[in-house]
Amino acid sequence: MADPVEFYFDFSSPYGYLASHQIEAIAARHGREVRWRPYLLGVAFKETGQKPLVEQPLRGPYHQHDFARSARRLGLPFRLPSPFPFAGVAPSRAFYWLEERDGALAKRFALKTYDRIFGEGRSVNDAAAVADVAVSLGVDSAALVAGINDAAIKDKLRAETEAAIKRGVFGSPFIYVDGEPFWGHDRLGQVEEWLARGGW
Repeated sequence: MADPVEFYFDFSSPYGYLASHQIEAIAARHGREVRWRPYLLGVAFKETGQKPLVEQPLRGPYHQHDFARSARRLGLPFRLPSPFPFAGVAPSRAFYWLEERDGALAKRFALKTYDRIFGEGRSVNDAAAVADVAVSLGVDSAALVAGINDAAIKDKLRAETEAAIKRGVFGSPFIYVDGEPFWGHDRLGQVEEWLARGGW
């Protein structure tokens, strides 16, 4: 079986939200699974010297317009939460805790979290908010909160972030197809074409 498509993202990424609603269908059309990998984009920013898009002169207002326009094109609701940007530490830890127990559930959690953040404009940046999302999927709240605070899960997220950056990941979404890197929601068309053609 062909290797999975690797989908790196940060929960504070609007473009990651848009890609999260497309990547599984794109991969499935070509007989691939998707390996979801949240990481901390803020750590990558320290390596690249970048700031969040909305904090950059000139680019910030444009991207706020583009977030909403791109969501409308896909038929997705879009609202920026407050505060924004935010650190995606808690939902990322929750994802890895869930993945150890049920990979499919972890993906559903990630998608529902993204919908809560950018579809409803609600912050999901602490353990209580993360647990609220997880409870709606049948996850025990107390167990999840304990998982978020577990030292092994903290180490897991740290290791995943370090490995992503070492590999060359610097944005969200960032996608690998058979080792070929694609950065950005606007490269999903190329991702699909690469899957169809096997490269060029």
